[in-house]
Parts: sequence; C-alpha cells; structure tokens
Amino acid sequence: MDAIKAILTRRSIRKYKKQTISQEIIQKLFQAACNAPSAGNQQPWQFVLLDDHKVLNVIHTFHPSAKMLTEADKAILVCGDLNREKFKGYWMIDCAAATQNILLAAHSLGIGACWLGLYPREGRVAGMRKLLRLPSHIIPFALVSLGYPGEVKPREDRYNPSRIHHNVWKEREDKTN
Repeated sequence: MDAIKAILTRRSIRKYKKQTISQEIIQKLFQAACNAPSAGNQQPWQFVLLDDHKVLNVIHTFHPSAKMLTEADKAILVCGDLNREKFKGYWMIDCAAATQNILLAAHSLGIGACWLGLYPREGRVAGMRKLLRLPSHIIPFALVSLGYPGEVKPREDRYNPSRIHHNVWKEREDKTN
C-alpha cells in the first residue's frame, strides 16, 4: 500500500479477530516508530510491547476508552524519555509522530490499530506508570491497540478546503461542526 492510500484509508479499529500478530510485523512497527521525525533528532521515545492479557485486561480500569484491549492481540505503549530530551517540551510532538507512524505502518500491513491517549490525563498516566512500574523520567504518552481487524470501516473524506488559507488568514465558513 502506498503512503497516500494508507493515510487516506486508515481508520481506528476497535474490534479484533483472535489471531496472533507475528514478531516480524511487530518489528516493522517499531522500525516505523523509530524513523519518525523528532526535534533536533533527539528521538526522546521509549516503547513497551504489551502482549500479556493480565496487563491488557486491567488498563480499561483507569482508561475508560480502552475496553478494546481485552480483544487486542497486542499493544504498544509510546513513552517520552525526559533523559533523552534535548529540546524541552518537544518530546510530546516527537512521540505523536512516532505514534502516527505506528498507526500508518500497521494499516499498511493489514493490522487494525487505535490510538489511546494517555498524556496529559493525570489518572491515565498514573495508572499506566503504576501498572508497568515506569521510572519517573519515563512518561506514558499513548497506547496503540493492535490486532487483525474484526471490523471494516469505510473511508471517510475529511478534506475541508475551508480550513486552508493562502499566504494570509481569510475567514471562511467552516463546512463541518
């Protein structure tokens, strides 16, 4: 699948088949994540692969949108590593780019995925930190659920020309809510 098709057809998948994702595919997802752009090439990320359902089945107790993890084969936790931060405050942007790379790579490989935000929700961050015994310099940023899709979602066209400006800001009527 080419990059444009992956971007335009990727959807959040929350239902999964009982099928194991190979280590080869997981490796490709980590390679995609690690090749995301980062400020000054600081690469302030760390990742935790979650495939133990004793762990995955607990996360929804502190993250209300994470119930799909009980069906997911695996999940990847994207964390910011403050010890790797050269440019203060950019770790969040860098981790978002790594998370998006995981989502696009998963879709291109036929894997369903969903971005579950953690940071800056204190309860979610604290829950994940406690569950995985994360050190204080590691901040859980996002969790990506992974599994072979158990649902098919049609492409949505989200392009909205009223949100595009040329050289100067020009007020336009927004065609979406």
